Amino acid sequence: MATTRTALSLDDIRRDADERGIEFYFAQFVDMYARPSAKLIPAEYLEDLVTDGAGFAGFAAGELGQVPSDPDIAAMPDLQSYTPVPWQPNLGRFACDVYVEGEEWPYDPRTILRRQLERARQKGFEFMMGLELEYFLIRQTDGGKIEVADPLDTLEKPCYDLKGLTRNYEFLTTVSRYVNQLGWGNYANDHEDANGQFEQNFHYTDALTSCDRGIFFRYMVHTLAQQRGLLATFMPKPFSHLTGNGCHFHMSLWDGDTNTFLDDDDPRGLGLSETAYHFIGGLKKHAKAYIAVTAPTVNSYKRLRVGAPTSGATWSPVYVTYGYNNRTQMLRIPGPGRVEDRTIDGACNPYLAATVVLAAGLDGIENKLDPGDPNPGNLYQASEDELKKRGVELLPANLLDATRELEKDDVIREALGRGRDEDYVDYFIRVKRNEWTQYHEQVTPWEVNEYLTRF
Repeated sequence: MATTRTALSLDDIRRDADERGIEFYFAQFVDMYARPSAKLIPAEYLEDLVTDGAGFAGFAAGELGQVPSDPDIAAMPDLQSYTPVPWQPNLGRFACDVYVEGEEWPYDPRTILRRQLERARQKGFEFMMGLELEYFLIRQTDGGKIEVADPLDTLEKPCYDLKGLTRNYEFLTTVSRYVNQLGWGNYANDHEDANGQFEQNFHYTDALTSCDRGIFFRYMVHTLAQQRGLLATFMPKPFSHLTGNGCHFHMSLWDGDTNTFLDDDDPRGLGLSETAYHFIGGLKKHAKAYIAVTAPTVNSYKRLRVGAPTSGATWSPVYVTYGYNNRTQMLRIPGPGRVEDRTIDGACNPYLAATVVLAAGLDGIENKLDPGDPNPGNLYQASEDELKKRGVELLPANLLDATRELEKDDVIREALGRGRDEDYVDYFIRVKRNEWTQYHEQVTPWEVNEYLTRF
């Protein structure tokens, strides 16, 4: 059975805080970009925090749908998200929902996900999810450039490199111990496919808790790296010649103790139920739209490409397909009863990403969408003509095209909800197109080198 949210009361938190000697709490929330904001609250004001929340000028806290004339937002702590901060023993953290004048704020990513999860529950499903967060450890040079932090990490194919793990043993084991102290179940730590890249896995649970943990994990890795004079980045593609950072989602829908995705007698041999296949059908139908949310930056589409970096594979397919334990597919079936989306990247807001993939999958279930046959082949070796003959579609090639697909997808539009005078999806698209415009207006060193003396 998948683990679900632990019921914590205010008294439970007080007792734990007394035992740990906690003196302060972070009241933390995120904006559209998943940037965490917080206030530091003394422990003696915990009850006030729970009752009234922590006040913020919303416009100053990032993309939250506010303007300077709006009233303050209140970050209301979710007691179930209580997280002692392992490297700062007198500090705790709450993930918060955003309210304005006593009402849920519809631009709050966590609120958007909670609402979608409730829709799933009304249909009899609990959305379970595990995250695989990849990151680089890097240094910034005096000239402002970045380089892999470990100067000896130079193998052409460094994935699972024992020596690389050994050289970074202190950092990786510190993160591992902290994750396990929190009870998240870190079960593996590995050197990933790129030089300087790592992944540290923890157990799946309900989607809201997984997203809360994803936000805290990124904060943890950033903080511990900075304490050691390093930088950590979950940026999708920090190096043009190396594999990028994914945030793979492993997904299943449960009904109580039953994994509704699991069928040991699956005639297609993947261990999936008809419910799971319909869910996959929904993911395939809406992938070209929801990718704007799950790969939400200009940089994301430099990770999502057909070609391969130094190691010989991108590990981030652009083909809207599913099949077996096959990493050339967008949707991989790593084992019975679950589905992995490999295109989601390290820049995603996990709350928003979980919202859109769940909405897509539920649409597939409601409309009994057939995903077609699983794809058994190596799509990296398939020609463009062959892919066209097989009807294999590609994801959008850049953020602008992705927003155009998103704009016309009514299922994703409904899932992200309505703001005060616009759909959230229109707000999201406006922000992302502005990001695209800022990027497109930059004259890059590549352009100067390529064109300066040619014309």
